[in-house]
Amino acid sequence: MSKEKKSGEVSFLLGDTNGDEVEEGTSPEDDPQSGPLEDHHEERHDSVPSMISASSSREDSSQEPKLKNQPSDFSHGKQIGHRSNIHSMSGASNLDSRGRRMSYHPKDFSVATPEEFVKRFGGKSVINKVLIANNGIAAVKCMRSVRRWAYEMFRNERAIRFVVMVTPEDLKANAEYIRLADQYVPVQGGTNNNNYANVELILDIAKRTQVQAVWAGWGHASENPKLPELLHKNGIIFIGPPEGAMWALGDKIASSIVAQTAGVPTMPWSGSGLTLKYNKEDNKPLSVPSDLYRKGCVEDVDEGLKSANKIGFPVMIKASEGGGGKGIRKAENADDFPNLFRQVQAEVPGSPIFIMKLATHARHLEVQILADNYGNAISLFGRDCSIQRRHQKIIEEAPASVATSVVFDKMEQAAVTLAKMVCYVSAGTVEYLYNEETETFHFLELNPRLQVEHPCTEMVADINLPAAQLQIAMGLPLYRLKDIRQLYDVDTWGDTPIDFSNPSMHPRPRGHVIAARITSENPDEGFKPSSGTVQELNFRSSKNVWGYFSVAATGGLHEYADSQFGHCFSWGEDREDARENLVVALKELSIRGDFRTTVEYLIKLFETEEYQNNKITTGWLDKLISENVQAEKPDVMLGVISGALHIGDYQIQDCFQTFQASLERGQILPANSLKNHVDVEFISEGIKYNVKVVKTGPNNYFICMNGSILEVEAHRLSDGGLLISFDGASYTTYMKDQVSSYRITIGNKTCVLHKENDPTKLRSPSAGKLLNYMIDDGGHVFAGDVYAEIEVMKMVMELRVTENGCVHYVKRPGAVLDGGSVVAHLDLDDPSRVQQAQSFTGTLPQPQAPPTHGEKLHQLFQSTRAELENILAGYSLPEPYFRPKLQESIERLMKCLRDPALPLLELQVYNYICAAFKSFLISALSQSNINFY
Repeated sequence: MSKEKKSGEVSFLLGDTNGDEVEEGTSPEDDPQSGPLEDHHEERHDSVPSMISASSSREDSSQEPKLKNQPSDFSHGKQIGHRSNIHSMSGASNLDSRGRRMSYHPKDFSVATPEEFVKRFGGKSVINKVLIANNGIAAVKCMRSVRRWAYEMFRNERAIRFVVMVTPEDLKANAEYIRLADQYVPVQGGTNNNNYANVELILDIAKRTQVQAVWAGWGHASENPKLPELLHKNGIIFIGPPEGAMWALGDKIASSIVAQTAGVPTMPWSGSGLTLKYNKEDNKPLSVPSDLYRKGCVEDVDEGLKSANKIGFPVMIKASEGGGGKGIRKAENADDFPNLFRQVQAEVPGSPIFIMKLATHARHLEVQILADNYGNAISLFGRDCSIQRRHQKIIEEAPASVATSVVFDKMEQAAVTLAKMVCYVSAGTVEYLYNEETETFHFLELNPRLQVEHPCTEMVADINLPAAQLQIAMGLPLYRLKDIRQLYDVDTWGDTPIDFSNPSMHPRPRGHVIAARITSENPDEGFKPSSGTVQELNFRSSKNVWGYFSVAATGGLHEYADSQFGHCFSWGEDREDARENLVVALKELSIRGDFRTTVEYLIKLFETEEYQNNKITTGWLDKLISENVQAEKPDVMLGVISGALHIGDYQIQDCFQTFQASLERGQILPANSLKNHVDVEFISEGIKYNVKVVKTGPNNYFICMNGSILEVEAHRLSDGGLLISFDGASYTTYMKDQVSSYRITIGNKTCVLHKENDPTKLRSPSAGKLLNYMIDDGGHVFAGDVYAEIEVMKMVMELRVTENGCVHYVKRPGAVLDGGSVVAHLDLDDPSRVQQAQSFTGTLPQPQAPPTHGEKLHQLFQSTRAELENILAGYSLPEPYFRPKLQESIERLMKCLRDPALPLLELQVYNYICAAFKSFLISALSQSNINFY
């Protein structure tokens, strides 16, 4: 990296990283006690639960005495040349003679415990034990980030101990966060109001385990003001904002009123025009009176519909306590409004509801804020989270490059103003809707917590946000945090205050980061979530790409978990560089389990022209979904062949194992029950395929379809896959037998082969809970109508019929459903009108590549003899294929045997083997100092 000075400002130019990271825009003393992993690259290195990371190990930085008094004011050009070497991306030129990283602000002190740390850095409260009131990715990220900081500060990553709450479902799913914790407390399972969202339970556990603080992360109870209120009354620290600030800004209705009071633009909503009396000179935090708050709410469907008509359709129906895509629906017209309103009520029971105008062609931009207990608040740049499905983010990036610097400065200023108005503390995010054409923005909401996508900001700002939250909770002012001092280019370990409103050096983000959420959702079915186990999770890290996951192989996701189980990040010098890095990494990401994931669809999105040109909006992904844009799929015939081999081999093996088991019990089954050929049927893209699969050897198969034949070699892998060799290429394939289909994975592409579907049986597509029926028992429905609603992984999903008829209940509302459970029966109006799949009339593709077994005489002899030996072992073809194939093989064998060159060729092969063995033996004996001759 080189450093250039322009107009009194300093910027860094990034070069090739060779897999290492660099602290751009910071002084070289970053992480002077660096352990195995870099501080601000938490996720890249140590936050991957199953040790899946792109780490590059580093030794501890030196504390060279000659560097202690080096100046830190680089804006005046001091030590520019030397710092250029220190910030090389390779990491080689910033090492001392012992291979340790040099620092211009070495840590010339040591603190061994949180008590010593608080005393030295001017804190007020000692925290050495924390309860994490969360699970999944949130718990994993918190522990890994804080432990990284603890190792840097105390040389002991376990200086801060973590207690976690564990449900039976998390234990059964082998959740990764349980393994990482220092202590776990079993809690009741089921929905989160029994555990992670139960504030009374959280308080009880905090008192019983004698923790000093509670970290709630995101989701669950993280935005419930009752949690910090109860904790503070019992002398326990909440790592987050106080209850007053959480109520004023964390609630979507109250925060909109505060924003309107501050003069920040808002979209038309049910509380437009409501403001508070506010005096800038008064340092008291703002609070929203309950009577004013109620004016922004709608109490029922009728009041909501009245407000929606006043605002104008389309509108958003939003629960003030919702979030993460939960408790939000888009209503296009008055007819759909009542049902959508009830869905919002069901997803967030008891939450106040408000109506807001839908912003079309908008971008979702947000500002990360960080504030302390002393009135200091700063913005840490921004993020662009415009790509969403079901109003839930799926791709995020930082910084928000779409907005001009002038406009985004205003967004940041407004965010800081809002934080100061309510005396906000800790990390938070102010979200805006931005119109690129008019360059205008409107306040959307403030999330009084850490966001899932906060690692994007960590990378471009070089700040460990969970560790910053912890230090602020300990009572440290912002200007004493090491990461903040480095961001503002002041003495790293100093204690001089920083004028954040008018700093000597304005921080700038470095590079660009793109994040992709990995979720257990099926993009082909409108991103329906599902739960299940994970058989394989292999994240192959590459340059500047890292990730972390809340599950590992043999783990899984239960029906009460969040559908997101992974997060992948990519850093680049610019947006395109970051995009390319992430696409390559996602193509190498291998996940096999009971559920579909979004990986293939994410690759498709990243490779679209609209994304590459940054021409996206919050409605872009929903538009692609409505147009049935799907991820790239494997070749149709390759999918058919792979599926037929998987299904056929499974059925043949099942017959053999059943026969073998009966023999072991002393029973003899009929000979026809032991067969090596089966007929396979399935439907792919509306076409029905009828294939006969014959096992002709331990690793050989004979496929017949419509009079055409194909011989394929396939090896069963230890993990259940099939390695298929066909037409000069090999493919690693896997099959998942589902209730109504077979899911075939070929490389990183997936295709679905459907079984014969019975439209009279209405099944649940995923495990979940039946909420209610939308029609009476025995009521009539038309094709496409909604007949029931189920809750799947905290989301309400609609179930629709595919044919006309009358619905008869099988399950009662409230019933727990497994994937494929029959929910109801459908009596068809006219069974003859059910659309049947058309049969495939084509033929199997014939290989164009030369055979791999070899065409020399002795090679033909060996392969032909193996074919005949397989026939004698019972791997015979059915008629009419058996006799012609047998005659052809015998004639070829006899022809080989009559050729006088066969013995010579085999002898030549034998001599090659002997010569190779002799060479190996001589080498082995010479190493033992034995004379071979």
